[in-house]
Amino acid sequence: MAVDLSMPVLVVDDYKTMIRIIRNLLKQLGFENVEDAADGQEALEKMKNADQKFGLVISDWNMEPMTGYELLREVRADDGLKATPFIMVTAESKTENVVAAKRAGVNNYIVKPFNAATLKSKIAAVIGDF
Repeated sequence: MAVDLSMPVLVVDDYKTMIRIIRNLLKQLGFENVEDAADGQEALEKMKNADQKFGLVISDWNMEPMTGYELLREVRADDGLKATPFIMVTAESKTENVVAAKRAGVNNYIVKPFNAATLKSKIAAVIGDF
């Protein structure tokens, strides 16, 4: 089944430059509908109030006041959101973070810095080839 590149993708990061980078990479890959949130709390509100479900969430790990890890746990605990594909982005490749994220239900993990090819392969592993 082909991936719907018009599906809404939510990018969550407290660093505007990182949001811009990921948004540009997603556009290069063909995604048309990219929204963003500055932290986990804003992302959760957008996810709960969205007209249509997000087809993918790409979230930074380190944010205040709600981290990407806390966002992931909230999403997985919500019956309406728990099936949402979720990719965690972090500058730290600590094994315990990867293990914690996997236990919490993350679909994939990207360590910064990364390029379009890495992003594409991580997304494809989660939602299918495109």
